[in-house]
Amino acid sequence: MPLHIHDTLRREKRAFTPRDPNRVTLYVCGPTVYDYAHIGNARPPVVFDVLVRLLRRAYGPDKVVYARNVTDVDDKINAKAAKEGVAIGEITARYEAAYLADMGLLNVSPPDIAPHVTDYIDAITAQIQAIIDAGNAYAAEGHVLFDVSSYPSYGALSGRNLDDMIAGARVEVAPYKKNPHDFVLWKPSKADEPSWPSPWGEGRPGWHIECSAMIEKTLGLPIDIHGGGIDLVFPHHENEIAQGVCAHGHAHGDQAHDEYARYWMHNGFLTVDAEKMSKSIGNVLLLHDLVQAMPGEVVRWALLSAHYRQPLDWNQTLLEQSRKNLDRLYGVLRDADAALADFDEAALDEAEMELAENALDPVLDALEDDLNTPGAIAQLFGLGNALRDLLNDAEADINDVAMARWSLIEAAGLLGVLALTPDEWFEGGDPALKAEVEALLEQRAAARAEKNWGEADRIRDRLNELNVVVMDGPQGATWRMKG
Repeated sequence: MPLHIHDTLRREKRAFTPRDPNRVTLYVCGPTVYDYAHIGNARPPVVFDVLVRLLRRAYGPDKVVYARNVTDVDDKINAKAAKEGVAIGEITARYEAAYLADMGLLNVSPPDIAPHVTDYIDAITAQIQAIIDAGNAYAAEGHVLFDVSSYPSYGALSGRNLDDMIAGARVEVAPYKKNPHDFVLWKPSKADEPSWPSPWGEGRPGWHIECSAMIEKTLGLPIDIHGGGIDLVFPHHENEIAQGVCAHGHAHGDQAHDEYARYWMHNGFLTVDAEKMSKSIGNVLLLHDLVQAMPGEVVRWALLSAHYRQPLDWNQTLLEQSRKNLDRLYGVLRDADAALADFDEAALDEAEMELAENALDPVLDALEDDLNTPGAIAQLFGLGNALRDLLNDAEADINDVAMARWSLIEAAGLLGVLALTPDEWFEGGDPALKAEVEALLEQRAAARAEKNWGEADRIRDRLNELNVVVMDGPQGATWRMKG
């Protein structure tokens, strides 16, 4: 089936048709690099990484252009630098590097373009000037503000009525605004803050205009898909549309918003143990800590376990189940690898590879239905079960086993899981640890053969200290790291 996605703007599921199938464009709001990302920040890059994988499969790997920005100008960055007494660039470089490393552990592929705000100041000031020239913004006391009353479609994305918003607004503390909901495009910088020259004085851009300008400069308008978290619908994405449309004189007209982005996608909120993440509660979970404590694929699986538009509750049960699910699939792959140790996959002919490719259809159908990752996961288990049945069938054709293994790995690649070898998965990827564990297992086997239970108990205790689970089977003992 063709890809269908739920469009936030139109509030319905729509068949996806790119403006140009030879250049499919996607933009997702990226990190503000002043601290480690929390687990909620990880949901958009993981969700849209699946979308990019799906688009590349459908249109070709070189025909999809994915941009995810880096906000390296922000009040929180300034505050962090001041607190530590270091240059702002030191803060942004540190936390961008940490973010990218953590994304790598989640198997999130890098975007094709990662525009940084500080590299696009000229584009930003040019877009602000275009909005002023179109009559949709005004300068006041070193600021430039967008005049929301000049854009009749303001509120269409979020479903908010401008008149109601104005009527319910609090007393405005900025007297230079014409309207309480007018928002900043450019603002003066304080003495110790980064600043750039502009026609309106030294200063720096507002948050919303950064994305609008970088999208136009890197991808061109209109883009095909704009993604992000549901918390960005208002005001950030609402303001992006207003800016991007008005910069080109399209403020009026029922379909003016189509001149900016053709489809809008937003992932749902993430809670922790059924509560909103909050510093005051003390339940903010940093992704950086999570990926040190468990495999990144466990975190990724957990993030994909619910439909992207639905809320996701993060809890220990979710993580334990995610680990068990991956153990089950990696276990099937480990046994398949053993059965195929002397098999050359190149021996599969064209007809067999076509059958293996067709086996992916249920997974693709689920993902093409508005990224239904829970449905895709269920189909992935179906492929795993089919492979297990073949392995348990003494009369199964080895070519069928190879085809089923290929299908499972290929389908898992669409979800970004099963990227390790089974040995790497179960053994933690530490050569020194692997050597020690395997030596201990040999000693354990010898101690048990000699009925030296005291020595066997000592080895068991040491394996527990190493966080290792031993699994005894007909072919001997295997092991994995505890989840």
